[in-house]
Amino acid sequence: MLSFQRVGNAAYRDVPGVYTHIADPNERRRMALAEVDKAPFGWYHVRLIVVTGIGFFTDAYSLFAINLAVIMLGIVYWQDEVNKGVMPHDADTAIKVATSAGAIVGQVVFGYLADFLGRKKMYGIELMIIISATLAQSLCGESTAVSIVGVIIFYRVIMGIGVGGDYPLSAVITAEFASTKYRGGTVAAVFAMQGLGQLAAALMTLIVVVAYKSELEPILSAAVCTGNCSETVDKMWRIVVAFGGVPGWFALYYRLTIPETPRYTFDILYDVEKASVDARKYRYGKEGNQLNLVTQAQMRRDMAKYKTPKPTVMEVLRFYSRRHNAIKLFGTAFSWFFLDLAFYGLGFSSASLLSTMGFDNKPNLYEDLKNTATGQLVLICAGAIPGYWMTVFTVDKLGRKTIQIAGFAILTIIFCVLGFAWQGLTKVHLLVLYVLAQFFFNFGPNATTFITPAEIFPTRVRCTGHGISAGLGKFGAVIAQVFFAPMIKRGATHENPTPWIHGVMQIFALFMGLGVLTSLLVPESKGARLEALGGEKDDVYELQFRSGFYGGGGDRGSGETMGGQTHFGVYEP
Repeated sequence: MLSFQRVGNAAYRDVPGVYTHIADPNERRRMALAEVDKAPFGWYHVRLIVVTGIGFFTDAYSLFAINLAVIMLGIVYWQDEVNKGVMPHDADTAIKVATSAGAIVGQVVFGYLADFLGRKKMYGIELMIIISATLAQSLCGESTAVSIVGVIIFYRVIMGIGVGGDYPLSAVITAEFASTKYRGGTVAAVFAMQGLGQLAAALMTLIVVVAYKSELEPILSAAVCTGNCSETVDKMWRIVVAFGGVPGWFALYYRLTIPETPRYTFDILYDVEKASVDARKYRYGKEGNQLNLVTQAQMRRDMAKYKTPKPTVMEVLRFYSRRHNAIKLFGTAFSWFFLDLAFYGLGFSSASLLSTMGFDNKPNLYEDLKNTATGQLVLICAGAIPGYWMTVFTVDKLGRKTIQIAGFAILTIIFCVLGFAWQGLTKVHLLVLYVLAQFFFNFGPNATTFITPAEIFPTRVRCTGHGISAGLGKFGAVIAQVFFAPMIKRGATHENPTPWIHGVMQIFALFMGLGVLTSLLVPESKGARLEALGGEKDDVYELQFRSGFYGGGGDRGSGETMGGQTHFGVYEP
């Protein structure tokens, strides 16, 4: 239920003096974070979901649109006797894998930089990279010096870095701003924008195809699309790809102006005054919640005796090398890895499903392209989108761990049926199993592997933990596309183009079973404060009596305080 409370002083009496009379910075921190954690669901949460979710909408659009765009690229650039308007498999795979490869770099690098420099400083940069690279792809062409494949791969790697950076930033920013009661659903709603992005990509392709119906309808097949037809298709794929950058423009301003999360400002920057004001401003609006620069300067001077350096690479490595923390990271990262192996691998059977639904009718090029886009629309609406939003509405009631383990278990059964009973399955059976798999991917580990890493690690290393988990997941996607896609075609004939698909499905069943086991290592985060989940101290600000603790040589950086206990900032060792 949305909370339509008044904002500013009308809603919050004596706003400027709410916390200033409290001398203890730890108490001010607790009170300010309680404002965020206990806030009823309101329009500020909706705004947060839209601003962060637009990035995922753009990501998913760009990733999905290329699957449809490569069909058009084949018609334009591979119009010869050998390929007959179809892009070669190696070029197709390289273009699709390029984004995932770039995403691995973006997830890890942006994840750490968001912990070191701040969420706000990095947020928006990744969206600018995505928008720029998307526009560049739509304008690139072939020359005697470089092929179209090489140019597109280059820009898709760059775009992938931006896409990867969006994962830890959007997840952690949303989690740190969300109320405890609704945090899982709020983060899941951001991730659910992926489904809408996939839907938009298929819908945009369909609109473009219909718009050029008169030029496409007289052409019998891709193999004879030359001259005016080839020029038309060349325009079409550029429009489809370029549109992916449009939604990002609407969110870019809000991302660049979003305040730093109060948790980062409190725990890393030690700017108590600004964090307190930002927490109230987020909840109640700008009216009456303005930063007093004099008070801020005085408070910064008082906090100098507490302040610790920003998280370094060595601190991150020390933290995640500890057994308890390593187990949690192993659970989140390998759950995501096993998930993406099968999630991306399941797309191998989409051509058979389109045939099942009657979308393989190809009397001319127009019907061919239209049926492909329409079939993808149906598949997305049937399984993926309902699964995403089922997670949104149930994750804070059922719990992340329950949904993730149940999803992996059900997917294990589905892939066992696909793998061991493949020969006896009709196309209708295959369609039903595919839709069920898509539903339980998204009402299951595809959503929860995104949510949990944003919750269970401390503020100082939270984005890094999420970035590592997401990066290993994308590595699984690369393996699925590079190794398993060719594997299903071993010994292929005209009558049986995918003779090994049943064996690959059996392997995916094994991965889903392993996903159940790795999920057991991940703690349940439903209803718990982020500080409790990350093992952070209630009293963050303690006088620092450790000269040169964060230095480089000798005893410096050894991790010992005067009491002999290892210290890693604000969380418990």
